[in-house]
Amino acid sequence: MFFDGYGYHGTSFEQTYRCYPASFIEKPQLETGDKIIMPPSALDRLASLHIDYPMLFELRNDVTERLSHCGVLEFIAEEGMIYMPYWMMENMLLQEGDVVQVKNVTLPKGTYVKLQPHTMDFLDISNPKAILETTLRNFSCLTTGDSIMVAYNNKKYYIDIIETKPSNAISIIETDCEVDFAPPLDYKEPQKPVASLPTGKAPVQDEQPAAEAEPKFNPFTGVGRRLDGKPSKQQPSLSSTSASKDKQIDSRNVSGQPSAGSSSQNATRQSQGKLVFGSNASRNPKETKKETEKDGKQEQQPKEKEEAKFQPFAGKKYSLRG
Repeated sequence: MFFDGYGYHGTSFEQTYRCYPASFIEKPQLETGDKIIMPPSALDRLASLHIDYPMLFELRNDVTERLSHCGVLEFIAEEGMIYMPYWMMENMLLQEGDVVQVKNVTLPKGTYVKLQPHTMDFLDISNPKAILETTLRNFSCLTTGDSIMVAYNNKKYYIDIIETKPSNAISIIETDCEVDFAPPLDYKEPQKPVASLPTGKAPVQDEQPAAEAEPKFNPFTGVGRRLDGKPSKQQPSLSSTSASKDKQIDSRNVSGQPSAGSSSQNATRQSQGKLVFGSNASRNPKETKKETEKDGKQEQQPKEKEEAKFQPFAGKKYSLRG
């Protein structure tokens, strides 16, 4: 069956047209929705058919096998042509003048839709839910796999339709539909913080360099002083004492016996009356007593000599009588 010789067949509406963007007809409001502009002959054919309102259509690109759905805004296009939003042409991979097949369909009312923004900028909007509700009022249906465009504040936001229920294509006219959001495509999960070790349990590798950097402790490297205030004859320096101690340790490790030089140095230190701590640890108590008695006798002899030099009242005796 033909309608006025234009090639409409059967009891349903199905026709091929060449598509062009809405900018060709100076209808910028088409970009904010999913409605197309068709020729007047399509209205005549649809009026003669028993179709459901509102009018919904299936758009198919046979070359790329892309499928989408839309509504109709007006019937003022030239014959053999339709005008559609540019974002819809991008979804279907259509160029200006490409052939698209249009077929009227009946879609169930939607109960659930899941959306995914392309960028996180959409979440920065103060009230994205209100903006989305306002934008979807210009849409008549949604199809799983499509990407719709939301214009707000002179900026375009693209949102993917991931899932729709109860079917892959739903009508959103005069229906209560539950909306869910998936994380944006450019969303990155925050990195988990690295667990820090307790302060008391630091790694062993970190302690080793710190221990090497600390100077070595050399005990009893000071200068000896006498209790009577007289200067000592021998004042060993820090380098000499440390060197002598190192030599003593090396000699003990090699032979296991103290050397003659080290024993003589210890003897001289004790005889000079210096405060030497721990030097008598390796000797017997009897030897230490003998050495202290000898040191006491040696200190008393110089005092007796000094006292013998001074002789009071050692002058001659004179008589007053003459």
